[in-house]
Amino acid sequence: MPINTTTIIDGGMGRELAKRGAPFRQPEWSALAMIEAPEIVRDVHRAYIKSGAAVITTNSYALVPFHIGEERFAAQAQDLAAASGEMARAAVTLEGTATKVAGSIPPLFGSYRADLFDADHVEDIATPLIKGLNPYVDFWLAETQSLIAESIAVRELLSTLDTDNKPLWVAFTLEDSMDIDVPRLRSGETVEEAVATMAALDVEAILFNCCQPDVIEQALDVAQTVLQAKQAQHIKLGAYANAFPPQPKNAAANDTLNEVRDDLTPPAYLLWAQKWQAQGASLIGGCCGIGPEHIQELSQHFTATA
Repeated sequence: MPINTTTIIDGGMGRELAKRGAPFRQPEWSALAMIEAPEIVRDVHRAYIKSGAAVITTNSYALVPFHIGEERFAAQAQDLAAASGEMARAAVTLEGTATKVAGSIPPLFGSYRADLFDADHVEDIATPLIKGLNPYVDFWLAETQSLIAESIAVRELLSTLDTDNKPLWVAFTLEDSMDIDVPRLRSGETVEEAVATMAALDVEAILFNCCQPDVIEQALDVAQTVLQAKQAQHIKLGAYANAFPPQPKNAAANDTLNEVRDDLTPPAYLLWAQKWQAQGASLIGGCCGIGPEHIQELSQHFTATA
């Protein structure tokens, strides 16, 4: 795939908020800034745009009961989601760019916790987020999906709530805590099955995120093969890894402030991005621990070599 088709996505939000002095604690995580200091969220978005991101992602990832509690969620979720959309859109306006805004639909029951999925409550949690974000976003990004069923449920709900029928990108998080036979989601389901299911739903893009760079490399190979077999090469592929060491099986993303690998410098991360691009990924960014300096490295390289 030619390099000039690469779209650069932004990086992680949480650590950038903390660096800029935003209020930051557990269990609210990045949601706390949305509640108490939304202007800092806007400024992080602006930093990513300045670094060359063509897509920024709303700070709605932690706006779920898992992080902000049932009572606050019931009272404020839709307003907070709308505010996250407003801050992203404001950043684009202030920078005067054509940057696209992705509406983040997070794992509704906790990151990495496929075991907590509850089909009966998907609508209750996702609906206020979708309604709040909808006026501000260009497309949807279901992030850090640990199992196929949640992605299907989100797709079905969007078909009823988003009358504009905005495109949907789905990003799966991969098992990276142990040696496995084939690339798998954290649920244990195979990447092959996940990609085939998303192809049948005709999503616009399939990505892999919030896991180690090397398992993404394996997953992209499988995804390419499946899309070719399904004659679905029009579906884009993407990748945005985190900078964490491999997480244990019982880990939950954002449960603690994880250590960041010191070997994933911007130049080192670019090497992974080049591999992903060569494997067919046209959407490349970063997740937890990947900051504006990494995105700038990606942007400069892919722009210069286009």
